[in-house]
Amino acid sequence: MPFIRSAVKRGTKPEQKQAIVDGVHQALVESIGMPSDELFNLVSEYEPENFFYDKRFNGIARSDSLVVIEITMRRGRSDAMKKALYANIAANLQKGGISPKTFYIHA
Repeated sequence: MPFIRSAVKRGTKPEQKQAIVDGVHQALVESIGMPSDELFNLVSEYEPENFFYDKRFNGIARSDSLVVIEITMRRGRSDAMKKALYANIAANLQKGGISPKTFYIHA
């Protein structure tokens, strides 16, 4: 079962946190076949003055409300599965109103 940590800027609305959790979870279910009842996502808030990052990292102009998604899972997923997972997370978050300029996925 994957374990997810989602870090959001302090003051992020509960609805946006829920959209992040739902979007990542649905992508895991659809992309790697994770059972739908295996939801483990720890959401934490960071103070902007305690998070330093390059706003142009990986060639993307990022906003001041960066969301970091960290996924820990066992080995054995193919590169194709991982690419599909990342693409599905991005698509799901966009559907939830979260711009790709505001998130970073680390798995």
